[in-house]
Amino acid sequence: MRPVLLVPGIGNSGPAHWQSLWEARYPKVLRLQQQDWEHPVCDAWAEVLELAVRQCAEPPIVVAHSLGCLVVARWAAHSAQAIHAALLVAVPDPAAASFPVEATGFLPLPSTLAGRRLTVVSSTNDPFSSPAYTEARVAAWGAEHICLGARGHLNASSGLADWPEGWALVQREWQPHMQI
Repeated sequence: MRPVLLVPGIGNSGPAHWQSLWEARYPKVLRLQQQDWEHPVCDAWAEVLELAVRQCAEPPIVVAHSLGCLVVARWAAHSAQAIHAALLVAVPDPAAASFPVEATGFLPLPSTLAGRRLTVVSSTNDPFSSPAYTEARVAAWGAEHICLGARGHLNASSGLADWPEGWALVQREWQPHMQI
């Protein structure tokens, strides 16, 4: 089983969040540990991701939620390290009024992530994004897009529990295909 790296957003993912449930259930699922979960600095968080990817025995599948998606995007635009694929769940809009003021360095966004295998999962009523913003990111980054309908921020409050449909997307990535 290929390693899976979890990249939570601001505040980390609580015990009822699908990321935490996956980490507890599956032995090859590892959560990145940031120095400061409450005051994210994009480049510092991307450095943690870079080190984690380098420590993997084979290119991992990266699964990010919320602000963690923007960290993965920044990292992917600048790193030469290979990942097998990335699942970006609930990509927030860093220019929106709802974006946390404690988070710094998340703009500008990379205009392209060519050559990276990406899947963006979204909700139509995410309080930190909009369908138009998500569509723009999907198009710019050349990602596959899966919209779950009106499910909020796709976190513990969305009622996803251990989110078996999301885990199925991760399992799909274990199928042989070219590494990126």
